[in-house]
Amino acid sequence: MASALEVTDLHAWYGESHVLHGITFNVNKGEVVTLLGRNGAGRTSTLRAILGLTGSRKGSIRIQGTESIDLPTYRIAHLGIGYCPEERGIFAGLSCEENLLLPPVVGDTLGGGMSLSEIYDMFPNLEERKHSPGTRLSGGEQQMLAVARILRTGANLLLLDEISEGLAPVIVQALARMISTLKAKGYTIVMVEQNFHFAAPLADRFYVVEHGQIVEEIASSELASKQDTLNTLLGV
Repeated sequence: MASALEVTDLHAWYGESHVLHGITFNVNKGEVVTLLGRNGAGRTSTLRAILGLTGSRKGSIRIQGTESIDLPTYRIAHLGIGYCPEERGIFAGLSCEENLLLPPVVGDTLGGGMSLSEIYDMFPNLEERKHSPGTRLSGGEQQMLAVARILRTGANLLLLDEISEGLAPVIVQALARMISTLKAKGYTIVMVEQNFHFAAPLADRFYVVEHGQIVEEIASSELASKQDTLNTLLGV
C-alpha cells in the first residue's frame, strides 16, 4: 500500500530543548492514524515538526513520496498537507465565510479544494453562521471552521490536533461523522487525540508516543487485546 507520510528517525528541537528523539512511523494513503500519549509526550511537536514549525530538525519526512526535511513550511504545505492546530487560528475580524475563502489552493489530488457548497453540506452550522464574525462562533463552530478551512485548500493529508477537546458531545459526534466522511472520500488523516473514546472507532492504527519516541503501534483489531497495555502507557 502506498504511503502518504513516512517519518523516519525524526529529531526536533525548540531552541536547546531536544523534544523528539527518533520518531519513526508511517501512514498509508486513505488511513486514519491516531497519535496517543500523555500531555508533553511529543505528539503535537511531531505534527509541528512534520510542517517545519519547530526549531531545527533532522531525520527523514517523506510526504506523498517527496523528502521534505529541508523544505520551508510554505513548500511543505504545497505537497498537499493541511494542519488544524489546537488553537484553531480563526481570524476574529473576518466573518465565517471570509475565513473559509482565505486559504490558497495547495493541492488537487482529490479534485482540488472543496467548494463552499460542499463545505456547507458537511457543516450546516457554518452556513447558518456564515456572516457571523469569528469571535461570535461557539467553540464547536470554531473547530468546524478550522477543519473546513483546510478542506478548501485541496490538501489530502490532514493533521488534526485535539479537535474534540472541550467540545459538547453533539459537536464531537458531528466531527466523528466528518472524519468518517473524509476517509470515505480518500483523505489521509493523522490525529493527535486525548479523547480515546473519540479516536477508537475512527482510526485504523494507533501509535503511542512517550518521551518523544514511538513506544507502541496498535492496529484497531488489537485494541481489545491490548487495552491493559494502553491503559498503562496512557496512565488511565
